[in-house]
Amino acid sequence: MSRYVLRRIGLALITLLLLSMLVFIGTQLLPGDVARRVLGPFATAEAVEALNARLGTDRPLVVQYVDWVGSALQGDLGQSITFSRPVTELLGRALVNSAKLATVAFVIVVPLALAGGVVAALRRGKLTDRIITVGGLSATVIPEFVSGIVLIIVFAIILDWFPSTATPPEGAGFLTQVHSLILPAIPLVLVLFGYIARITRAGVIEAIDADYTRTAILKGLPRGRVIRRDVLRNALLPTIAVIASQVGYLIGGLVVVEVLFSYQGIGRLIFDASQKKDFPLLAGGVLVIGVAFQVSMLLADLAYSWLNPRIRVGAKS
Repeated sequence: MSRYVLRRIGLALITLLLLSMLVFIGTQLLPGDVARRVLGPFATAEAVEALNARLGTDRPLVVQYVDWVGSALQGDLGQSITFSRPVTELLGRALVNSAKLATVAFVIVVPLALAGGVVAALRRGKLTDRIITVGGLSATVIPEFVSGIVLIIVFAIILDWFPSTATPPEGAGFLTQVHSLILPAIPLVLVLFGYIARITRAGVIEAIDADYTRTAILKGLPRGRVIRRDVLRNALLPTIAVIASQVGYLIGGLVVVEVLFSYQGIGRLIFDASQKKDFPLLAGGVLVIGVAFQVSMLLADLAYSWLNPRIRVGAKS
C-alpha cells in the first residue's frame, strides 16, 4: 500500500511539473507586453524597457521559468501586476470563495446523482430509467452560460426568489451566503448530474447481475438488504473516482458561472488576469487549480484502493 501511495505521489509531482511548464509557456505566448500594459500605450520605449528590466521579463525564458518555479516551491507566486499585491493573497481569498460555491454544488449534485443512478438501474429499461438517463445527458450538454442566463431571468428577475449576483452582502450570515450561491450552483449541477448518474447506473447494473448478488437472493435474503449491503457497496466504487475528478472541475471550471453571476472566485480572477495580461496572477491561478485537481485525484485513488482489496494486492506485487 505504501508503495502504491508513493507511486501515485510521484506521478502527481511529475504532472504538476509538466503543468508548470505548459502554464509558463502559455502565459509567455499571450499577445501583449507586460510593461506596455502597465504603463499604457503612450509610455515611451525607454520607460517600457526600464519596467521590463525591473520586472525581469527581459531575461531568457529558461531563467524566468527556473526563478518562477523556485519561488513557487517556497510559496511565493510573485506580485500581481494589476493589483500590486501578492498573488498568493489574491488567490487565497478567491479560492475560498470558489470552494464555497463548489461545496454548495457538490452537496446538491452528489446525493441527487447517486440516487438518480440507483433508481435508473433498479428500473432498468422502464420509463423512469429513460427519463433519468436522457434527461441527465441532455442537461450535461447545455452550456453553463445558457442555463445560467435562463435561471437568472426566471428565478431572479421574474420570480425574485434568488439574487442575480452570487456575492452576498458584507457581513452576511451562513444561510444568506448559501441562499446567494444556490442559483449559480444549479448550472454546475446540471452539467455534472448526467455523468455521475450514468456511471452510478452502470455500476449498479453490473453489481445486480453479479454472481454474489444472485446467490444472496437465492438464499432468501431480503432484496432491500442485498441492495444496501452487497450491490451498493460494490457498485459505488467506480463512482468515487468519477466524483473526485469532478472536484477539480468544480474548482477550476467556474469561470463562466463566476463571471455570469459576478462572483469573486478563482475562475473570475483568472478571467480578469487573462484580459489584463497579468501573467503572474494568471499562471499562479492555473497552477493552484492543477494542484487542487491532483490532490483530489490522489485522495480518490487512496479511497478506492482502501475500499477495493484488489488494488492493495496489486500494489504489493
